[in-house]
Amino acid sequence: MAEHLPAIDGARPRWRGLVTTVMLILISVMIVRDILIRRWTGSPPSSPDATQQSH
Repeated sequence: MAEHLPAIDGARPRWRGLVTTVMLILISVMIVRDILIRRWTGSPPSSPDATQQSH
């Protein structure tokens, strides 16, 4: 029975590593997509003095 334990332990970190890699890739894609969307479709930058009222 002890012969089968290393095979199970060897497969488990590989599966966790794959899930971790996929999750990091998805999070990275979402962050980059959010940055690009904000850059190209966002509102124009505000003036340096946001408290100054226009007359």
